[in-house]
Parts: sequence; C-alpha cells; structure tokens
Amino acid sequence: MTPSPTPDFSHLLALTDGRGTFEHAEFDRPRPEHGYCTDDMARVLIVTLREPAPAPAVRRLTDLSLRFLSAAQAVDGRYRNRMNKQGKWQDRPSVDDCWGRSIWALGTAAAHGDSERVRQTATAQLERAAGQRSPSPRSTAFAALGAAELLAVRPGHRPARDLLLAAAERMADDTGNGAAWPWPEPRLAYANAVLPEAMIATGVALGRRPLLDRGLALLGWLLDRETSSGHLSVTPVGGAGPGDRRPVFDQQPIEVAAIADACARAETVDHDHRWTTGLAAAVDWFAGDNDGGHVMYDPGTGGGFDGLQTEGPNRNQGAESTLALLSTLQHGRRLVLTPA
Repeated sequence: MTPSPTPDFSHLLALTDGRGTFEHAEFDRPRPEHGYCTDDMARVLIVTLREPAPAPAVRRLTDLSLRFLSAAQAVDGRYRNRMNKQGKWQDRPSVDDCWGRSIWALGTAAAHGDSERVRQTATAQLERAAGQRSPSPRSTAFAALGAAELLAVRPGHRPARDLLLAAAERMADDTGNGAAWPWPEPRLAYANAVLPEAMIATGVALGRRPLLDRGLALLGWLLDRETSSGHLSVTPVGGAGPGDRRPVFDQQPIEVAAIADACARAETVDHDHRWTTGLAAAVDWFAGDNDGGHVMYDPGTGGGFDGLQTEGPNRNQGAESTLALLSTLQHGRRLVLTPA
C-alpha cells in the first residue's frame, strides 16, 4: 500500500456548530435542515479520543459530543437519535444503534478520556445506559465494545461486566448456519464486522477463549467474502446473502470502517498477517483500490464521500462517511510500511 493520508478534521469541524455535527452535506456544504443524530455524535467522540495530540478545536469536540449524548439520554438509559436544527428531539428513546454506539463511545471516554472530568462524566452516563438490553445484534455488539473498553481499565466495574456477560450469552447463541454460511444472520447487513469484533473484545475481556476464536474465525470469513481481485468489495446498502453476485453497489464507507476497526482489534490479540492486510485494504479502499477505482474522499476538505455507486462516488460529504474515513485513517497509522 501507499502511505495513508493524515486524518484531516477540517470538514468535520465545518459540519459542526455549537449544538452538534450536522448529519448531511451537499458536496462539502452542511445541510442544517436535516439536523443532527446521536449515532454520529457517538462516532465523533470516539475519533476525537483516538487522536494522539488533538488540536484545540478537535479537543473541544470531545466536550461537545459528551454534552450531546447527555442530552440524548433518557432517565432510564435509553437514547434518542434525531434532533432538528432548532435543537428539538424528533423521536422517542430506544435501545437501537444509537444506544449501542453511545455506550461504545462512553466506554472509550471512560477508559481513555484525557481528564478526570471526561472520564467521570462518561462513566456516569454509561452506568445509566448499561441497565438496558437491546434485541438487536448490532446494538448489542456496539455496546459490548464500550463495556470491554471500560473493563480493560476497571475490571471490577459491575454494570459494564453485567452488560458484557449478557452480550456474551447472546453471542454464544449466534452460531451461524453451517460451514457454507457461518454468519449469525441469514444475510449480511451493515457495519458487519462489528459482530466478530464484539466477539473478540468480549472474549478477551471475560477470558472466554472460544468466543475470541469464533470472532477471529468469523472476521476471517468476512474478509474473504468481502475481498475480490486483491481489494475490498464490500456489502452494499441492500445487504448480501449466500448466492448474491459481486460487485454490487451502493457500497458504504461505514462498512469499510467497521472492517478497519475489527482488523485493528484482531491484530492486538492474534498476529496473523491477514489482519494488517485487511486494515491496509480498508485504507486503500478510500484511496481508490475498490470496485470502481475511485478515490473516496476529498483531499481538499478532509471529507469522505457518501458511497460508491455504479457510476462513481456519491460526492456528498456527510458526517457518517467523513467519520468512517477519519476512523480508518487513524487505524492506518499503525501499519508498518515496508519498502517494496
């Protein structure tokens, strides 16, 4: 691979006002009329905490994200997801992905926040959220990642452990449909790699080697399925089943970012070269090594394009795709580049 670009927060900052990060953009222009969403603000918190030496403007995003997540949380720990541009919530609290992603972000902040205030604020929110359970496999997986982050630094934290134990039991029941289709669902959907990543994280946190091994095996299967001619050819918006042909569009940056997340985690517990290869492929997907041969970001703004379509990139630079780019490039820093 070629050296990956440095994560550039310029476009993310341009999408952000004093309330939050706008969800959508028309090309690089924010579209305030579509408002904000908790899913994105949880992702904002994660990427800001991953920066080794954040600029002051990026550091301020940490506080902004924590405030947004606090406002999104109901007293029983569930989360609202959609806020309009006037700051009014448009939905009711749930345990959907916004709940799981918030716990992921809060666990990251509780474990790695750069101040005691950030760590305490995040822990208090997580403890309230951790009393809930979700029927959704992905919501549960996102939440498990946050609980595992906190347990890594506070092994005795009971709410996080209880949440992770419940997730582990759920994952143990998701055994797939035989060797030909080991995936725990009848079809691949979105952010697929979070399911094996959560198995890996949970297996490590709880000392459950079979669950860790299942996560590694499932991630390896997913990488094989989502690789074609040496590059990533990821699951499209409509999902994918056992008999589907590829390539299929429209492909989403969130799928690539989930692969990068999972491979980065797998590499920390299993030094098989396929994890660094998978991570490099995720970085290269944004750089143009994909089914269309198109660069999937704007180097002038730092924004990620919203999807890879049959005719080329969707050049709108929304929050989700920009955050997927930033997250993937952050992981790309760990790659050791060897001379050709």
